[in-house]
Amino acid sequence: MLAFRRWLTEMMHIAGRELGLLFCDSGVLIFCLAVPLGYPLLYAYIYTTELMREVPVTVVDDCKTALSREFVRKLDATQWVKVIAVSEDVPAALQQIKEQQSYGYFVIPTDFSQRIVTGQQAFIGMYADMSGMLYYKGMLVGATDVSLDMNEHIKIARSGLSTVREEQLVSYPVRNREVSLFNPQQGFAVFLIPAVLILIIQQTLLLGIGMAGGTAAERGSYRQWLLRERPQPGLFCLLMGRSAAYLLLYAVISAYMLCLVPRFFGLVQIARALDLLLFMIPYLLSCIFLAFTLAILMRNREMSILVFVFTSLPLLFISGISWPGSALPGFWKGVSYLFPSTFGINGFVRMNNMGASLHQVATEYMALWLQTIVYSFTAWLSFRRLRKYEMRTE
Repeated sequence: MLAFRRWLTEMMHIAGRELGLLFCDSGVLIFCLAVPLGYPLLYAYIYTTELMREVPVTVVDDCKTALSREFVRKLDATQWVKVIAVSEDVPAALQQIKEQQSYGYFVIPTDFSQRIVTGQQAFIGMYADMSGMLYYKGMLVGATDVSLDMNEHIKIARSGLSTVREEQLVSYPVRNREVSLFNPQQGFAVFLIPAVLILIIQQTLLLGIGMAGGTAAERGSYRQWLLRERPQPGLFCLLMGRSAAYLLLYAVISAYMLCLVPRFFGLVQIARALDLLLFMIPYLLSCIFLAFTLAILMRNREMSILVFVFTSLPLLFISGISWPGSALPGFWKGVSYLFPSTFGINGFVRMNNMGASLHQVATEYMALWLQTIVYSFTAWLSFRRLRKYEMRTE
C-alpha cells in the first residue's frame, strides 16, 4: 500500500511537471489549448446556415410561352434557386458561369409547351457547376419541386373533375412523406461538425505532443523529455504521469467541444452524459498514447505540422462519415482502423446524433480500449528506446 502511494505521488508530480512544461512552450500551448478552443467555433460558425439556398442560376428560354414563363417564375420562387437572368442562348449562360455570376443554367427547349399540350412528356435541361456539390443539390431540388407542382396542376386541369377530393386523388393517388432520420433539415453542420470535433481532439494531441518530441530531437537531448534532471522515475510511472497531464487537460477541452459548442449553435445533442464520459476515456487515452508513440519520429518542431495536418482530411474521409465506409477499398479500411478517430467519430456520431447507448456502440468502444492497450505498450517501448539512447550518449 505504501509503495502504491509513493508511485501515485510520483505520477502526480510528473503530471504537474508535464503541465508546467506544456504551458511554458508557446507552440505546444497553441495546439493543445488555443486550437481546440478556437477551431470548433470557427467550423460551427462556417456551417451554421446548414443549407445552400438561393443558388444563382440562368435560364435559357427557347420556348417563350406562358408555360415556360410559369416554370421560370416558380423556379425563382423556390428557396433553393435564384434566377438572375433569362439568357438568349447557351453561350451567354456559359459566360455568366465563367464570370461566377451564376453556378448553372436551365434550358427550356422550343417544344416544351407543345409536348405538354399534346400529352407528351416534356424535358428541361439542367447544367450545374460541379466544382461545388451544394450548387447541384440546390438546383436539382428546386427543379424537382417545380416540376412536381406543375405536374399536379396539369393533371387536375385535364381531369375535368368537379370536387376537390377527386382532384386530390388524381394529382396524388399515393401520397408520400419524406422523413430524414437524425438530420431533419439535411444540413451540413449536423452532418459534419460532430465528426470534425472528434478529429480535432486527435489531431491537436498529435501536433502538440509531436512538437514537444520534435523539440527534444532538435536540441539533441531527451533529458527534459524523460525528466532526468531529478532521480529518474520508472518508465511506466513516467508514461502514466505524462499521459495523466494531457488526460486532465483534454477532459476539460472535450467537455467544452462536445457539450458547449453544440449548444452554442443549436446542434443535435442527445447523448447520455455518463455514456459519453465512459466513451471518451479510451478515446483520449488511445490518442495520447498514439501521440507519444509517434513523437519519437519527429526530428524537429515543424515536422509534426507537416505530417499530421496533412493527414486530417484523409482521416475524415476514411472514417466512414464523409464517405460511406462500405464503399472504401479494403486497404484504406484497414488503414482507418489504425487511428482512434475512426472508432471515435463513428461511436460519437451514433451516440450524439442518433441516441445510441454505450452498449449499442460496443464495437467502437472495445476497439478504442484495444488501441489504448496497444499504443500504451508502443509508447512505453519508445520511452525505453529513448532512455537507452540517452544513457549511451552520456
